[in-house]
Amino acid sequence: MSRIRADLLLVLAAVIWGTAFIAQKNGGEFVGPISFVGVRFLISCVALTPLALYERRRNAAPLQKADWSLAGLIGICLFVAAVLQQVGLATTTVTNGGFLTALYVIFVPLFVFALTGVRPRRIVLVAGVVSVAGAGFLTDGALLTSWTSGDGLVLIADVAWAAGISLVPAFLARCDRPYFLAFAQFGLVGALGTVMGLSLEPFSQEGLRSALPSILYAGLCSGGVAFTLQILALKYTPAAEAALIMSLESVFAAMSGAVLLSERLTGSAILGGVLILLGVVLVESGPAMQNIRLPQFWLWLTLDHAAFRRTRLSVDNVNDSNDLERALREAPNFPLRVLGPQNRNWLAQIWSKAR
Repeated sequence: MSRIRADLLLVLAAVIWGTAFIAQKNGGEFVGPISFVGVRFLISCVALTPLALYERRRNAAPLQKADWSLAGLIGICLFVAAVLQQVGLATTTVTNGGFLTALYVIFVPLFVFALTGVRPRRIVLVAGVVSVAGAGFLTDGALLTSWTSGDGLVLIADVAWAAGISLVPAFLARCDRPYFLAFAQFGLVGALGTVMGLSLEPFSQEGLRSALPSILYAGLCSGGVAFTLQILALKYTPAAEAALIMSLESVFAAMSGAVLLSERLTGSAILGGVLILLGVVLVESGPAMQNIRLPQFWLWLTLDHAAFRRTRLSVDNVNDSNDLERALREAPNFPLRVLGPQNRNWLAQIWSKAR
């Protein structure tokens, strides 16, 4: 999968999540928040079962204990984030909830740096500031004048969202089983939510029937589709940059709130949406510039070494000379002796020329 396709999957996930705020808020009026989370993710787990089984048949490598532990940790992050968000939505608006959820774009680069030591690109930091400013405009100042306990819970949930997003690439680097990860975390969240919900919250069959359309949308679309798309895309899009693209959910949440719940969408809110879109465009400028400079790099390469003319090089996700070396090793018909220690400085120099 190319980086652009992965980013488009993230945009689609943001659309689904933005509209899912409506379902979450409506469904929360009939069943308790923990029960809502439990049932919706049980539905997500059931929906992912065929894909997880198909993936298991294709991938014969057994899962290690560390793989199960990491998948469980990601599931715990999802459970904490989903429950806090669902509880918070009971006392906040859809627009405010979308804005506060989008603030995880601040935390994801911090988690990624703590886990990997990889610093985010400067353009990512700039895009993050622009997106957060835009998300603030979306609330039209209402958040500052009418802060509720629900707003605080949604904000705390951002830390758990960010931790989960940052850990997904670490799991995929160890074990290329995205559907298993989705299935495992949905099953864990569903089981925890259902047991805790039945133990701590009032439950009625009538309430469940009333909330069922919202639960189905949140379970099948927001969970089964959108969260799975996120996992698939995070294999190709860096987590900090993916978070910025997914912050578009606050724009779609505001639009959904205006259309379906008659929440106000003022000129300030529209400006906020434009700023968030600008932040996404800024973070996408990296892959776009890569597509521009790679043909130039190829020209330098073929001029400097005749062997490259016979090489069918895959240049997806090539961002620096280390990525280039990896791509060259995987390319058919490439003379691997060129990648010896004596030529590594040469590769870096050629890459610098093309940039």
